[in-house]
Amino acid sequence: MRVLILGGSGFLGSELVGQAVAAGHMTAATYATNPGHSREVAWYALDLREPGRIDAVMAEVGPDLVVNASSGAADWAVTAEGPVRLAMASAEYGSRLVHVSSDAVFSGARVRYDESCLPDPLTPYGAAKAAAETGVLLTHPQAVVARTSLIIGSGQSLHERAVHDLASGTRDGALFTDDIRCPVHVADLAAALLELASHDTGGIHHLAGADALSRHELGVLIARRDGLDPSRLPTGLRADSTLPGALDVRLDSRATQRKLRTPLRGAYQFLTAKV
Repeated sequence: MRVLILGGSGFLGSELVGQAVAAGHMTAATYATNPGHSREVAWYALDLREPGRIDAVMAEVGPDLVVNASSGAADWAVTAEGPVRLAMASAEYGSRLVHVSSDAVFSGARVRYDESCLPDPLTPYGAAKAAAETGVLLTHPQAVVARTSLIIGSGQSLHERAVHDLASGTRDGALFTDDIRCPVHVADLAAALLELASHDTGGIHHLAGADALSRHELGVLIARRDGLDPSRLPTGLRADSTLPGALDVRLDSRATQRKLRTPLRGAYQFLTAKV
């Protein structure tokens, strides 16, 4: 199978690239700034704001599967419009499409969200992700839209690096005790995305970990795993900060989990065992 991974040099994208190559797929990947390090992959510079470039990469790669793990933050042209351009191209070339979305599409008013819940974002980033979901499924109805939560790895994620910096005192800030999510391990997420790609089903799927915990609770688990002193982690309330966005968003992934062989482990499991 020919696989094209957008955002292949990013945190999730790198894991997807590694797993696709290990599975024996002919793999190509895109990057916005710098290519990844895998020599077994064909690397392409790609800006999702350029429809002509998307078409050129699709024509050259001829992918059976496209996985969009790119990130454009709150840039509407990249995060909202770019995935729709990609979906149009994927539909035109007959490629299976898996688009990675986020729990930022929800406000937290319900706390627990399954796949039937409608987006109600609070931030420009969440609004862009929600718009992308709608546009992708309108232009490529067979596509998979996979919402996920905080992505954790074995030390490389943004949250893990923040925990190390806070524990060492090289960074100001705090880990919020009222900001709750369902973290997922990057290896579990990548495997689940590739497994979903092999299914005939499309539509919305939730791929988050089984445990709901606060940023501070997550930080404590990371600190203990890495031999740091959890008592050095400063705490705070997001409700008292000026940061926008939802406080408590728990993706309910049970319906999707029942379709998968890949386990979506909770943070209490993957941060207290060797991965």
